[in-house]
Amino acid sequence: MEMKMNKIKRKYLILLAGTSLVLMLNGCGYRFGHFMHPQVKSIAIAPVKNETLAYNVPAILRNRLVEAFMRDGALKVKSLREADCILYARVTKLAYRETTPASFDNEITYRPIEWRIWMTVEFTVIIPGNKKPLIKKQKILADALFQVQADYFVNRHRGIEQCSWHLARKLTQQVTEAW
Repeated sequence: MEMKMNKIKRKYLILLAGTSLVLMLNGCGYRFGHFMHPQVKSIAIAPVKNETLAYNVPAILRNRLVEAFMRDGALKVKSLREADCILYARVTKLAYRETTPASFDNEITYRPIEWRIWMTVEFTVIIPGNKKPLIKKQKILADALFQVQADYFVNRHRGIEQCSWHLARKLTQQVTEAW
């Protein structure tokens, strides 16, 4: 009988400790979830502009941005006409650099095996009809590594996709939690 009472007391103590922890965190100003502006519930991604020589980057980045916002869940992705705010972005820089020591095919052809790609994007978020932007122009940088097996252009395209995904996740976090 006494052992049964000890188990019940232990359960109540654990429940009491958990409840008090939740109440303390809530009372100290901590919040769970996103920190988005309370009046903004949806976002639209405007077509991304490209100031680099790389082709197809805006389409890849825009798709990754939509995917990142949908995965985050803080804002619903809607069309330009229906959204509470609009994200405008432009790719300002795209750079590559080999990261592995030189390797040669047949002692004639130089071919690095691994490359790093950097992408810089400038973005702003506006509420349609407002003169003042919701988020002023900011720059964000992301990078990714990619390896080259046989076809350099296919692997470079995959590197752009990876870098776009990293950048989209950073940008989503910046938009939803920069308050």
